[in-house]
Amino acid sequence: MAAPQQWVITQDKTFRKWLNTKLATRQIKPVEALKTGLSDGVALVHLLEILGNESLGKYASNPRLRVQKCENVHRCLEFIKGRGIHLYNIGAEDIVDGNLKLILGLLWTLILRFTITDINAEGLTAKEGLLLWCQRKTACYHGVEVRDFSSSWNDGLAFCALLDIHRPDLIDYEALDKSDHQGNMALAFKLASEEIGIPALLDVEDVCDVAKPDERSMMTYIAYWFHAFSQLDRIETAGRRVEKFVEVMQGAWDMQHNYEKRMTELLRQIEEQRQKWTTATFEGTYTDAKQQSLLFAEYKKTLKRAWVAEKSDLVSLLGNIKTKLGTYGLKDYSPPAHLSLANLDNVWTVLLSSENRRSMQINQKIRDIKEMLRKTFSQAANEFALCLNTVSMQISELDGDPERQLLIVRTLHANVMPLEMELGRIKQLATDCEQANIEENDHTVHSYDDLEYEYGLAKESVTKKLGFLENQIVARNMTNLTPIQLEEWESVFRHFDRDHSNTLQELEFSAALASLGLVYDEEEMHEVFEDVSEGRNSVTFEQFIRFMVEETEDQNSAEQVFQSFREVADGKPFVTEVDLRHSLIPDPMIDELVKTMPTVTLDNGRTGYDYEKYMESLMLGNGKNGTTNGNH
Repeated sequence: MAAPQQWVITQDKTFRKWLNTKLATRQIKPVEALKTGLSDGVALVHLLEILGNESLGKYASNPRLRVQKCENVHRCLEFIKGRGIHLYNIGAEDIVDGNLKLILGLLWTLILRFTITDINAEGLTAKEGLLLWCQRKTACYHGVEVRDFSSSWNDGLAFCALLDIHRPDLIDYEALDKSDHQGNMALAFKLASEEIGIPALLDVEDVCDVAKPDERSMMTYIAYWFHAFSQLDRIETAGRRVEKFVEVMQGAWDMQHNYEKRMTELLRQIEEQRQKWTTATFEGTYTDAKQQSLLFAEYKKTLKRAWVAEKSDLVSLLGNIKTKLGTYGLKDYSPPAHLSLANLDNVWTVLLSSENRRSMQINQKIRDIKEMLRKTFSQAANEFALCLNTVSMQISELDGDPERQLLIVRTLHANVMPLEMELGRIKQLATDCEQANIEENDHTVHSYDDLEYEYGLAKESVTKKLGFLENQIVARNMTNLTPIQLEEWESVFRHFDRDHSNTLQELEFSAALASLGLVYDEEEMHEVFEDVSEGRNSVTFEQFIRFMVEETEDQNSAEQVFQSFREVADGKPFVTEVDLRHSLIPDPMIDELVKTMPTVTLDNGRTGYDYEKYMESLMLGNGKNGTTNGNH
């Protein structure tokens, strides 16, 4: 007998393994040889019921007679035909008699119909669809080129590529020795069987380094790879779908949690701000009220705008949540009532009302404080002006005995000096009004500058009046003074009393004496000042007059005065105004002299003054040689 062809051996082994894989689902004893294992039709009945997922009806489960076996096989063939599968040149007797080639043809028909036919892609046949699937899965692998179900697989790399692209955790394609065909094939078959669960329909030697492996056996085996990995793909797709769903739900939950958290915080901040406004108090000063106004304006530019943006974001976020849930057909989300947009709108309305009340409260407070500042300033200014007017009137009404006038003026002086403290208070009130931007005040016509000026005049007036009265009393008591002397010395004293204190400091005292012709060196001047001032830091008018009397009492005779005029006139019988001014006589006294002295017309047409006649008219006896009335 001729040896069977290689394809018959390969198909016999492959199809038998395929058959036993199907029968194993019913725990039926494996068929050991296709030639004899299907002859009674029982295994074939089980195979068809498994493939067709329906019962073939009653059959002989333990046939002993040939006729029973033929009936079983015939029933199977009719079932196959009934499914629209065409069978050519095969009858029940061929199966019963063990015609292996026809049996292989029958099994291939079943494999093609129930295992491969459902593989399709882009309108191609089952074979073309399976080939296209293999090509697409292995296209990115170097050294793999699937052109058919035969020689394209004999180096094992195509199987390894299918494993790597679907289960990269099982194999490292790049690390394979591409020249080890046996090893690569064995590795792929082993992993496919043990890790993926693909039945080992083929052995390594059936494919590896075989010039042309059996196409049908290869298609049968590769179809298992397709279904196994398609199932993985479906599982992965389902997993991704579940993952996507979970991501969507998690995203929706995160968005809901974010919405509720942010809404809660926004409502809390709004309520906190409202409570601050409710409990806010004013210190009663313009600075405090203005500061609160600035804080309120800052709130509207910063915090309020942030709330407006957050409110808009929350509205958008809730809309996105509803859209997201609606897109995937999930249950709509409605936030708790206290976190709803409707409640936020209500709270927002209350906030706006609180804002308005706060703004009105601050503005009214600023108006009240400004009016209070106006009234406070005007009251102080009006009272101060009244005091100054009273002082002025009392000074103008002074009359009578000098001592009595002096008492009144001293009282006025004692009352005027403390007014400086009140003027300081008025200055602060004016500063407060200026800081409050108060430019008008209908309650008074007085300003601080006016009052300061008028106070200075009043103080100066009282001080001068006080000095004048004191000096008059002193002068009155100095009986040995001539009116001219008194007028001269008083004029000098007032001239050098720069601060109107009715006293002279040491430098002022020295200058006054020098103007009267009494010149001392520095050391002598200091000793004189210490003596006259009695150790104090200034010389009073009385002390000054007494000193002048003591210094000049031996120089006041008519003859001495006459000689003084002659010295001023430089020996001339007349004196000119220039001569008088060169003598450092005070200007007011010179003015008085030129008014009262007899005039003479000089050769140059200018005016001179006859001091001899002037002295004769003032002194008793002979103006040149006589003496005054008891004075010398």
